Amino acid sequence: MPRHHGGLPGLLERARALASTGSRRILGIAGGPGSGKGTLAEKLLGELGSAAAVVPMDGFHLAEAELRRLGRRDRKGAPDTFDAAGYVALLRRIREGTETVYAPRFHREVEESYAGAIPVDPDVPLVITEGNYLLLDQVPWSGVRPLLDESWFLHQTDDELVSRLVERHVHHGKSRAEAVDWVHRSDMRNARLITPTRTRADLLVTTVS
Repeated sequence: MPRHHGGLPGLLERARALASTGSRRILGIAGGPGSGKGTLAEKLLGELGSAAAVVPMDGFHLAEAELRRLGRRDRKGAPDTFDAAGYVALLRRIREGTETVYAPRFHREVEESYAGAIPVDPDVPLVITEGNYLLLDQVPWSGVRPLLDESWFLHQTDDELVSRLVERHVHHGKSRAEAVDWVHRSDMRNARLITPTRTRADLLVTTVS
């Protein structure tokens, strides 16, 4: 697996190449919570414009009511708290590229997803999807990797992830104590599951700026 040190220009060059093949391509950006997946995807979109669309995995979070029914509210973000099969099915439709596909978008301020929020038109050559479990080798998540034309894994140290995640949770309303507890009890537990999946990526990204 090659390691990327070239920053955003080199990554943008790879994304442009994917968008220039003449047919629909899907780029997957994986990594632990707080690793910067969404930020990188949006930077690429800002450069590629109408040649790309971003479809985050987070749109497939199960609803809060369903998590409470399942008794999984305190582990939101774990692999079994997403509609993974639905995500795989959406990627298959996107890969076909024959019709406009609508993807859901997760809104962190209300901790819920809104259906039909992201249109992916058939003439968009590159779809960028990002999320924690794109490279997880567990059914049904294992259905994602074969649908990706290229996959990148964003690597951050544990200390960097913890710092970013605590600030994110505080920004969205948790007290600092609540944020620290959640990060160590849930987010970093998920990160320990995600990190080994980097071996399935085409590119290990250690620098983005």
